[in-house]
Amino acid sequence: MDPHNQKPFEVHLVTSTDSPEFTLLSRTLTQTSIIGLDAEWKPVRTHQTSFPAVSLLQIACQLSGGDSVVFLLDLLSLPLSSLWEPLREMLVSPDILKLGFRFKQDLVYLSSTFCSHGCEPGFDKVEPYLDITSVYNQLQPKKQGRIASKQTKSLSTICGEVLAISLSKELQCSDWSCRPLTEEQIMYAAMDAHCLLEIFKAFREKVAKEGELATGLSYPGANLGLKELFKKDDTCDKVLRTQFCDALAIVQATTCSDVTQVITSVGGRTQKSSCWITMPMDEFLLNIVKKHGDRILLKESDRKPKTSKKKRKKPLPINGNLKENHLDKFDEWQGISPWDPSVGGDGYPRFLCDVMVEGLAKHLRCVGIDAAIPYSKKPEPRELIMQVQKENRVLLTRDAKLLRHDYLANNQIYKVKSLLKNEQLLEIIETFQLKISEDKLMSRCTKCNGMFIQKPLTTEEAVEAAKGFQKIPNCLFNKNLEFWKCMDCHQLYWEGTQYHNAVQKFVDICKLSD
Repeated sequence: MDPHNQKPFEVHLVTSTDSPEFTLLSRTLTQTSIIGLDAEWKPVRTHQTSFPAVSLLQIACQLSGGDSVVFLLDLLSLPLSSLWEPLREMLVSPDILKLGFRFKQDLVYLSSTFCSHGCEPGFDKVEPYLDITSVYNQLQPKKQGRIASKQTKSLSTICGEVLAISLSKELQCSDWSCRPLTEEQIMYAAMDAHCLLEIFKAFREKVAKEGELATGLSYPGANLGLKELFKKDDTCDKVLRTQFCDALAIVQATTCSDVTQVITSVGGRTQKSSCWITMPMDEFLLNIVKKHGDRILLKESDRKPKTSKKKRKKPLPINGNLKENHLDKFDEWQGISPWDPSVGGDGYPRFLCDVMVEGLAKHLRCVGIDAAIPYSKKPEPRELIMQVQKENRVLLTRDAKLLRHDYLANNQIYKVKSLLKNEQLLEIIETFQLKISEDKLMSRCTKCNGMFIQKPLTTEEAVEAAKGFQKIPNCLFNKNLEFWKCMDCHQLYWEGTQYHNAVQKFVDICKLSD
């Protein structure tokens, strides 16, 4: 799919039930058959005794003309008691296919958030539901005679492969409880939900092209009257087991318009419930749901934060001494850095950023620090250890499992505490007392970590160096710019607007102008 052919979509921030945005949301939900769901919350540390509170709920709606609109429900401003019943019915409406990316965790947190505001019992089911991971697996080419392996890729990776767009996840761990939300946060949250619709659209086009689903497979008996329906033995048995009060509620629900109040009787008690009166799915979508649809069903055990029940292993003796609090020694940096001249180093700091902090590696390179990444995309712990020891580096990670390996001394590994890249950069600079100067900014190749040539290239030299390798925009030829080449991967850089913006960014982050 060509990213340039993607249509723009509307984004509405809903902060009040009396707002035009909420009215538009109510009307849109009666006219859509497909929605994408996502949620955001303030990042929390592990081992919490309660679930984090959801701050934002994203609902992306597919409109009949192919356009889409995304509603961002600000759960810190909206009265949750007013939202609870409509959302419950939306999540189980048989006329709306719900799309999500590993949405079960979101549902657990969402249910907990509403329960904490007195909206018992929260949410326990989403149906019909289709996970985008499952959609992605269906989009993969089938190999003859072999069962395709199930892929567990990130949403960003799936977007890159299916939609040919880059979905940045840099704001995923930002503080979603702060108000007002920034423009970047709003667009990030909206895109996370909107891309679910676009990925499903690609899947729907594939199904239509391959003619995978036969027509005329709507619900059996959908067009039959009650008399004909009761002639079928199995159907008759099911209908007779349905309570009359439930049947009455169904009849009443089909006659109300938009969002109304339906009176039902449960166990002799009369209660009111709101309902979204939606348009039924078209036959093609209905068949997709019948073949590929799923549901999320929360158990009672899902409603409580899981605590580890593993028995703590007894500390093992090392060289006759009992080893205690093995992981505690990595909470703070200890010992001498392997590049320290006193232990045979050259004095230049070198790091190895594992896959969990690869973004930090690029930030370190931008301020002139040697920051490598693993040789392979999915390295084994042994590979990381060998690379660290071979190149005299300090391993930076957020993976607590790596801290259990005794092959790394306490001056060869450091657990990064911060979540955001800018904060991680400042943490490493402060922890290792790195000296950052403005003349070192953008002095390394952000692509491969290589150093630039000492002397800049002229335009003519850059054109010659770029032949068959890299295209230089024609607009740069008359600007008398200096070009720099990476000595390792031969990537060319020039001091354009992007370069100056990057320099200013890191001047501000590192407070070099103070």
